[in-house]
Amino acid sequence: MSQSPKLGVQALGVVLAALVLAGCGSFNRTSHRLVDAITPYRIEVVQGNFVSREQVEALRPGMSREQVRNILGSPLVTSLFHSDRWDYVFTIRRKGVEIEDKHLTVYFSGFVLERVEGDEMPSETEFVAMLGARNRTPKVPVLEASPEQLERYAPKPDEASGEAGPARSANPASSAQPRSYYPPLE
Repeated sequence: MSQSPKLGVQALGVVLAALVLAGCGSFNRTSHRLVDAITPYRIEVVQGNFVSREQVEALRPGMSREQVRNILGSPLVTSLFHSDRWDYVFTIRRKGVEIEDKHLTVYFSGFVLERVEGDEMPSETEFVAMLGARNRTPKVPVLEASPEQLERYAPKPDEASGEAGPARSANPASSAQPRSYYPPLE
């Protein structure tokens, strides 16, 4: 009889372990469904040098390396083995949109621009529209004031003359307005 309580405890332990393992499988399926239902926030990632169509159109064969750097900025990729080649790479990752890669390669002959090869670059306007595409309805406040709100800020009439305040004075030099304006220091 002393062995039967031990067998009962061991059997109970085996049954509990089996239930826990069975529960893990259903918990795993449930948790995956829950995770799939809730999508995490994914930040927009813009990497590399954005080069616009306007910048590419400004390049002319015969320009110096310094002139090209002033227009396009420093290249993202330079190579010791290809010193006459600069690579500009631009990648943007946005939620729900396929990853976009743009490549531009600038070739030099010595210190002078020889040619430019690469993808069709978006214009600056197209790029800004592409970034703002997910916010199609911007929240712009209504810029209207009611007549009551306008009356609150209307100039008060002078008590002596009956006219509106110093803004309607006949002689602007005699008004109490300061002659020069200095913005407040912050």
